[in-house]
Amino acid sequence: MANRKQHRTSLKDLARELGVSIATVSRALRSSPEIGKDMQERVKALAKKLNYRPNPFAQSLRKEAPKVIGVVVPNLVTHYYAAVLDGIEDEARRAGYSVISTNSHENCEDEARAIDNFLGLHVEGIIACLAQNTTDYQHYEEIAEMGVPLVFFGRTCLTDRFSSVTANGDEAAQMATQHLIDTGSRRIAFIGGPNHLDMVRRRKHGYLEALRENRITIDRELVACGQIDYQVALEATRRLLDLPSPPDAILAFNDIITFAAFTAIKDRGLRIPEDVALIGFTDDAHAAYVTPRMSAIEDQSHLMGVTACQLLLKNIAGDTTVYKKIVPQQLVIRETSSKKIKS
Repeated sequence: MANRKQHRTSLKDLARELGVSIATVSRALRSSPEIGKDMQERVKALAKKLNYRPNPFAQSLRKEAPKVIGVVVPNLVTHYYAAVLDGIEDEARRAGYSVISTNSHENCEDEARAIDNFLGLHVEGIIACLAQNTTDYQHYEEIAEMGVPLVFFGRTCLTDRFSSVTANGDEAAQMATQHLIDTGSRRIAFIGGPNHLDMVRRRKHGYLEALRENRITIDRELVACGQIDYQVALEATRRLLDLPSPPDAILAFNDIITFAAFTAIKDRGLRIPEDVALIGFTDDAHAAYVTPRMSAIEDQSHLMGVTACQLLLKNIAGDTTVYKKIVPQQLVIRETSSKKIKS
């Protein structure tokens, strides 16, 4: 008979069963005077029935009173998220905090589970970047209700309730698109991620604004917004190149999509930038080492991590101001974007 993994009852399970918030359950289990005696008894009775046991690791952490920050990122393998995490760790270390990071794998359920685990560990605060398929923000609503300090970076939600650190993606995308126009491109495509992500909307908006300002007709066929995935982006680029009137330039949303587009163009035997110019949002060091060298909109990702951690530390210290910080991006022109315009 196959072994079946036993489900450990969590605070969220108790809260769901009773129809109350996680904060109410947590306070009731601690016999907080903020919670009535009747609710305390109901919560404790259900906890006993469902064999709820506080995490012993979390209890030992609380006893030793460490200062721990939890960080959730969508894809730790990429240079961008690794660099942001490096910035967070540097700033946290200076302030005497330790960092626990986890990877949501671009999955909302994994993200919610990670948040729940951090709550169980009683971290001092959380820094998060949304998974690409997160459209239900209930786990963050619960964080707000509990008063747990949290800061978003990159991809955000509930920005009226939580501080955030983002880049000026709209301005950077407009600048990059303008560069492509100035160097001879006219049918410029945009390959992005899911449209519900604020980061995607900002970058697409900048791209469209540049086309409007230059009175270039917006062709919906040239806008491909789908999943942030290498294979999906590869196929999207191939479809664009198969159009009766294919793009002569591509602006790519991030490093995964950028290098998928780069590969698809090269696989067709097309020249970059003479046939198809390319600019990508990426601060990956590899952008400077591919041939031809990649023009890129580069994030100051380490600074973004530092800034996010600084805002979280303010929140932990009692500052409830909702900050919206912008860390500017930099357009670095190399070889993949400038066509040689004939005089």
